[in-house]
Amino acid sequence: MASVVKINVLTVPAEQREILEQRFAARAGSVESSDGFEWFELLRPLEGTDQYLVYTRWRSEADFEAWMAGSMRGAHKPAEADSASGEKPKPAATGSTLWSFEVVQSTGPKASDASNAS
Repeated sequence: MASVVKINVLTVPAEQREILEQRFAARAGSVESSDGFEWFELLRPLEGTDQYLVYTRWRSEADFEAWMAGSMRGAHKPAEADSASGEKPKPAATGSTLWSFEVVQSTGPKASDASNAS
């Protein structure tokens, strides 16, 4: 069975970038213990776009769906109201699209052979 990749494309205005990154940092660890989870990356755009990519890889579609139905809801629950103003924080992203892929090829760096080094 091939792994599946989910890429959430988030449109984030420049003034909201730091907020988005802080929110992801605050919930670091909330997906890593999920059954079937394999990898996560938050990708910041360097030029030409205002879209962040949230990359996750899962053992199977069923594992991703189980996370969506369960612990994802807790990680993405609406933020608590600010105690000073009483207002709930606005979403950092103004739009979101989910892309789905099946991994058909994958590779990593070759292991170096320390015994051949002189």
